[in-house]
Amino acid sequence: MDNLLTNIELEQLRTLLDEAHKIVVTCHTNPDGDALGSMTAMLSVLKRYGHDVVGVAPDNWPDNLNWLPMMQDVRFYAKHEAEVEEVMKDADLVLMLDHGRLDRMSALGDVVARLNAPRVVLDHHPEPEEGPAFVLSCPQLCAACEVVYRVLDQLGWLDGMTHDEAVSLYTGMMTDTGGFTFNSNRPEVFLIISRLLEKGIDKDRLYRNVYYTSSADRYRLMGYLLYVKMDVMHEYNTAIMTFTNEERRMFKLKNGETDGMVNYPLMIDGMRLSIFMREDTEKKNCIRLSLRSVDDFPCNEMSAEFFNGGGHKNASGGRLNCTMDEAVEIVKKAVRKYADKLRG
Repeated sequence: MDNLLTNIELEQLRTLLDEAHKIVVTCHTNPDGDALGSMTAMLSVLKRYGHDVVGVAPDNWPDNLNWLPMMQDVRFYAKHEAEVEEVMKDADLVLMLDHGRLDRMSALGDVVARLNAPRVVLDHHPEPEEGPAFVLSCPQLCAACEVVYRVLDQLGWLDGMTHDEAVSLYTGMMTDTGGFTFNSNRPEVFLIISRLLEKGIDKDRLYRNVYYTSSADRYRLMGYLLYVKMDVMHEYNTAIMTFTNEERRMFKLKNGETDGMVNYPLMIDGMRLSIFMREDTEKKNCIRLSLRSVDDFPCNEMSAEFFNGGGHKNASGGRLNCTMDEAVEIVKKAVRKYADKLRG
């Protein structure tokens, strides 16, 4: 594998890490498997090298990721603001993993901005913001966990890689590629996987932990969404689904149990784009959007233009501050704007 960092960049990063005494590791809002996998792997490695380190997520994470190693060292900021700010106040380095912008952390980003500490970005999303002391953003890579793995490898910090660190890194790469079904064609991805497997991880069990731990209510919801809520726009090879908080209460869902619902419409023959819209559980008139596409349709471009979001070509997200009915109209307007690309 080619090195991600030049020798100068490598020494710059090494100096920042070596000189830090208290490190805070962060991720983006609504943490997913890649955000938490990269955080927990980095927490474990930094602890092995003697650092005082704590992980802070902006808000809570899906219940099906609670089993990840080191999660006991990750706190979430929402509803625990005073406690977390106290823990963070003496930090002399902040690692921003799986995101490159303070606004991707919501209110936690304001706290990080006020800290008298340099920031390091290790990410795979395009267009990181200016300001951090060190930025490595590699959109060509499949996951932040791949970035973290390759950086740790260059630092020489993987010699003592533990089983648990391999579990975290594999989980992040697996979840951010949909079980290696998209953005994972490069040989380097599977070279890294083979090295993680050498640590004795059970990849089949990890897959089950993430994807086969749903409640019966989640499967009832799946049927409901596909039969009642899915609007298939055949003319545009697009499917749209909506989900309200009233429906969330009706199905008694646990945190994170709508994750992955956006993928199912893409199993329909000819579908190129799937959009899942859900009401935010905390903010009124805030609609969260997840977009998934196949082949060369750039759902990140659509998300940036219409939904205040972004991401990767085949997997993106966004947010609209409006009612669900208004959001649906905006989505349909976006679909019509991209009609030519959707028809392929």
